[in-house]
Amino acid sequence: MNKNKVNIYAIAKEANVSPATVSRVLTNSARVSSEKRKRVQEAIDKYGFKPNVIARRLSGTASKVIGIIVADISNPFYSSLFIECEKAAYEKGYTVLLCDTFGKSDLEENHLENLREQKVDAIILIGGRVDELVVDEKYVKYINDLSEDIPIITSGHLEESSCYQVNINEYQACQLIMEYLINLGHKDIALIGGRESVRSTYEKRQCYMEWLKKYEIDLYPNWIIEGKYYNIESGYDCMNKLFESNSKLPSAIIAINDFTAVGIMKSIIEHGLSIPEDISIASFDNTYVSEITIPNLTTIGYDYKKFGETLIDVSIKAIKKIKIDRINLMDSKILIRDSCKEFNIR
Repeated sequence: MNKNKVNIYAIAKEANVSPATVSRVLTNSARVSSEKRKRVQEAIDKYGFKPNVIARRLSGTASKVIGIIVADISNPFYSSLFIECEKAAYEKGYTVLLCDTFGKSDLEENHLENLREQKVDAIILIGGRVDELVVDEKYVKYINDLSEDIPIITSGHLEESSCYQVNINEYQACQLIMEYLINLGHKDIALIGGRESVRSTYEKRQCYMEWLKKYEIDLYPNWIIEGKYYNIESGYDCMNKLFESNSKLPSAIIAINDFTAVGIMKSIIEHGLSIPEDISIASFDNTYVSEITIPNLTTIGYDYKKFGETLIDVSIKAIKKIKIDRINLMDSKILIRDSCKEFNIR
């Protein structure tokens, strides 16, 4: 018999038992005679048969699989975090199952149901509806009900949820960037990109306004520009909107993420200005993009390795019912590169 083609039916034929009996042996069911169990085990040993993960899931035993639902794997923030989760899971003897929602909420619920049916040991939600500032009660109830069967861990802050959370300390992240720009002498600071309906964006805006007030710096409402998406095109459109307003230009801009910053930089250059000589730019996420722009971006970075390890560590402890904090915050650091300079009065 070709070992590569060995399956539960081949083992059943070799041991002269039914496939159901083989399944019961694999799941350690007591409803198998010692004689049949011995024959099945001999056939398994003979051909080196290894039951797949699906078989273990169906048995009700631990699958050693963690499902990870990501809002958009093409976004380098999400892909970087997923890779670190996968590495951390592998080190702990677990496999991860990736599900991408492409930013669609209905697809997220489909993935959740599929992962429930596949009996994964835990589910990690990275981005998506858990990042929304206001989440409908029906969704929260659904997540809470699901978490009674499967541990749910999120990278966002889901109000009224009983699931575990591993979040970036957004206020601390924005505080670092505001402090840096103000210490460089900047007072005319704009915040561009992102949707206020997304909690991380909302919290950054709150910090931004509080720090302007703290240093008695004027707030210009038209310098807080909302973007439809978190990509290059959205950053470009937002900056063009600022130019078209014919209002006073800021001396520094905080972009909501690195991709938005790239679009902002493109618009600035097209309008004949230089970075950082005319306008300084800083952003969030420290993705690969920040190191390939010209000039390189000053950005807020996160320890993606620690972030991923924490998500997996919390997942495994929840699986094993080990007591752990429900909310875990990840701090940030600023990476100073070439896109900002000390402000000089023109």
